[in-house]
Amino acid sequence: MLDEIYKVKLDDIFEGPMDLLIHLIKKNEVDIYDIPIAQITNQYLSYIEWMKSMNIDFAGDFIVLAATLTQIKSRMLIPIHDGEEEEEDPRLEIAGPLLEYLQIKSAAEQLAGRNFLGEDTFIRNPSKEERQMYSEGEMVKVGLFELIDAFQKILETISPDQRVDITPDKVSVRDRITEIVDILEAEESTAFDALFSKNVDKSEVIITFLAILEMVKLNLVRIVQHVQTGIIRLFYL
Repeated sequence: MLDEIYKVKLDDIFEGPMDLLIHLIKKNEVDIYDIPIAQITNQYLSYIEWMKSMNIDFAGDFIVLAATLTQIKSRMLIPIHDGEEEEEDPRLEIAGPLLEYLQIKSAAEQLAGRNFLGEDTFIRNPSKEERQMYSEGEMVKVGLFELIDAFQKILETISPDQRVDITPDKVSVRDRITEIVDILEAEESTAFDALFSKNVDKSEVIITFLAILEMVKLNLVRIVQHVQTGIIRLFYL
C-alpha cells in the first residue's frame, strides 16, 4: 500500500485551498462573479480525491472549503417558487473572500518583488540560463496544481487497466530523488517529460510525483513553464 511507503505533507510551502479554487477558475476561464459552481465544485473535489490517492497529507482547510462549495452548489439547485423572494446569489459568499485573497496575494507580490504564481513555493530569481532559454517568450513558475495537471496528463497516456505496483522492494522515493538530482547535476536542468521512460508505468509516475514534491519542499529544484509552448523544466538550485 502507498501509505505504507511514503507520505508528503502540504505545509506552508505549498498552496492552500483558495489557490486551488483560483487555479480552477483560471483553468476554466470563468468570471469570479459568475462561477459555474457545480462544475468547479466537482473539479475541486476531484483534486482532493487525487491528492488523497497520492498520499498527500493536506490541511483541513481544503475540506472546509469543499463543504462550503458543496453547500453553495446545493442552494443553487433549490427552485424558486412563484411568490417567493429570490435569494441573493449564494456564489457571492465565495466571490468576496476570493477577491480579498487575491488582493492580499497581490500586495504580497509587490512587497516581495516576485511573481504571484507559486510565490510561496519557488523563491529564486531566474538564472542566466533560464533567461536565455525563455528569451523568446514568457516564463512562469509552476505551482502545485499546475504540477498535478502535468502528472495527470502523463497518467492519461497509460492504460487504466494497468495495476499500480508500489512496494518497498520495487520503488523508493528517496532513490528517485537521488536519480533526479544526478540528472540535474549533470545537465543543470531537464524537461519534465524527460523524467519518464518511453514505456512509463503508473508506479513510476506516482513515485516521480512524490519525489518532485519532496524536492520542492527541500528547496532542491525550481520548476518553470514556457507560456507559449507549455514545456515544463526543472532547474537545480
